[in-house]
Amino acid sequence: MTNDELMTNGGWLGMNFHHSCFVIPLAFAIRASAFIAAFLPMLGANANAADNLGVLGSKPKWDVLENYQGTITHDEFAYLINDVYCTHGFAPDLIKIDNEAAQILTNRESHNVFTLHFAPDANSKARIPRLWRSAKSLPTAKSGKPLAGLRIALDPGHLGGKWAKMEERWFQVGDTKPVTEGDLTLRVSRMLASRLKKLGATVLFVRNSTQPITSKRPGDFKELAKKILIKNGVPAPRPGILDPNDSMKEQTVHWQSEMLFYRYSEIRRRAVLVNNKLHPDLVLCLHFNAEGWGDPSNPTLIDNNHLHLLVNGSYLQDVLDLDDERFEMIRRLLSRAHDEELALADTVATSMAKATGLPAYQYPTTLTTTKVGSTGYVYARNLLATRLYRCPVVYCEPYVMNSKDGFARIQAGDYEGTKEINGVARKSIFREMSSIVTSRDKFAEPIFGVTTNRIWPCSNFLSNLSASKIFPRGKFVGSFVGNPNLRKRSTIASRWF
Repeated sequence: MTNDELMTNGGWLGMNFHHSCFVIPLAFAIRASAFIAAFLPMLGANANAADNLGVLGSKPKWDVLENYQGTITHDEFAYLINDVYCTHGFAPDLIKIDNEAAQILTNRESHNVFTLHFAPDANSKARIPRLWRSAKSLPTAKSGKPLAGLRIALDPGHLGGKWAKMEERWFQVGDTKPVTEGDLTLRVSRMLASRLKKLGATVLFVRNSTQPITSKRPGDFKELAKKILIKNGVPAPRPGILDPNDSMKEQTVHWQSEMLFYRYSEIRRRAVLVNNKLHPDLVLCLHFNAEGWGDPSNPTLIDNNHLHLLVNGSYLQDVLDLDDERFEMIRRLLSRAHDEELALADTVATSMAKATGLPAYQYPTTLTTTKVGSTGYVYARNLLATRLYRCPVVYCEPYVMNSKDGFARIQAGDYEGTKEINGVARKSIFREMSSIVTSRDKFAEPIFGVTTNRIWPCSNFLSNLSASKIFPRGKFVGSFVGNPNLRKRSTIASRWF
């Protein structure tokens, strides 16, 4: 493990600030928040004065990209930049593309650039260096074990347990059992793991308990939280929260320290685990969605219930100004994870829609997302996890926890067969979600179709492509921009789900 990787858990202690990027005023879906310190550039312990990094970010190793020389053509690079990763545009001095190469700014103050040379044509492309395996590189599927040889990491979203209230992924209606997203996702992940193993997959857990992966705790980030608040216009930050309903609690050291812990430190440590130890071919991030519920002790239950999935992409222009995020985007682009994860996301979305009957969530703004794929359920977004995990990642957001139907199904718990819930015969919500990506029964449209020793998804992968979510305390709002470009079915269709 390198010092740069370790810096996500320790190097922040010596940080200074280069300049303040912005404070994001957003209306979050779980509750309104007027203040969040996000994408604040700060210096790492090993960074030079001109380094411009995101929260707890590490100095990028641009020389790693030398391994990708000649692995991509001009047309492929231009497509991925314009229609997947930078759909909102980018400053002309950050990335310059000509017929032979791309010039990518590595540091705005020094004006240093990295030159990526394109392959002359598809037939002369060099091999793409990566630890994960594309679908076409896997051996022929075994009878009865269609996922043999595939390494799948399951990432149950959030933490659950005693951390659920801190994350604001907790609510309770009267005397009913509290709803805690982190516990729900862990339960589903364990059920899904059993099903995937029966199909031959090697299953790995990014989280398999309610405990954080990071060794840090909120108290470790008090000084950094104070610096963030002062830099963003709070000259004398309050240390603690006197009233949990205080609308200004985001401006306290306590609140910001917690966020640095459970959002930034935790997700970055999960990324180190995925990239340095687990080495999966695919990560499935499992979440339950939610809309604004107000007071978590007296929440509002709503009629809306919906579903969507996320893949990486749709980077904001301000984010691209950060050296580490620009580097991470380019590295992900060059790995070609997009083709694999979008094809898989479309397939899972089709199965989920059939199984649940849920409509696609429609983001109300185009600020952070771009609609991709052919199903209407999949969006590109720059999530911390999908950006940092160095393999294809599909981020699932089915069910609204505080919808009337979703809440009733969660309260019903796990059971065999079906129960009548709100007048409809329903499977256990946990079994339904865990069976969606492996089911062959009549309840869900089969994901698998067998043809001569190969496993093919039944859905059509001709997709409308264009172009993740910075884990706020509450879900962001966002929307999409369509794109008419068509691309051939990904090779993922020959093996994964």
